[in-house]
Amino acid sequence: MEQYLWVLKDKELDLIRELEPDRISQLDEDGLLALHKRVRRARNKHTTNYRRGAAEKVAAAGGRGTAAAGSDKARARAYVFEEALAVVSAELARVAHEEAEALKDERLARARAGKWSGPESTAPTPEGVSSGRMKEHQKSTGGTKRDASSQAQGARRQAKRDAR
Repeated sequence: MEQYLWVLKDKELDLIRELEPDRISQLDEDGLLALHKRVRRARNKHTTNYRRGAAEKVAAAGGRGTAAAGSDKARARAYVFEEALAVVSAELARVAHEEAEALKDERLARARAGKWSGPESTAPTPEGVSSGRMKEHQKSTGGTKRDASSQAQGARRQAKRDAR
């Protein structure tokens, strides 16, 4: 990628400089998402410019192979931003995975402590509502559900008869 940096303009070089390891390592997930978006837009722009320019030259040159030689700068720009996008994507994936693992560990720790893993609530809890501890699970054979279903089915049948 570095051999093609000569084709970039100053603003484009500034964007590529943000991919230096010491600068990219300082970004959090949101910063990486913003950088990813900017690099992707630049890649799309230069890829489109390269393809359009090459397509216009095909008719005059008589073939794609001979027309390709005239698009070296545009192709180099598209290549640089394609590589840059790969770098940012890999770093974003790494940071997102780390944050997901940290969140998972936090939620597991809260679950082991017997607390809900949902958001914290600062509002006072009304009577009869849990204070943040998980309820004990009661094992059932499914009979309660089956009985409720059967009762509801009978009520629906009766309502249908009453509606006649």
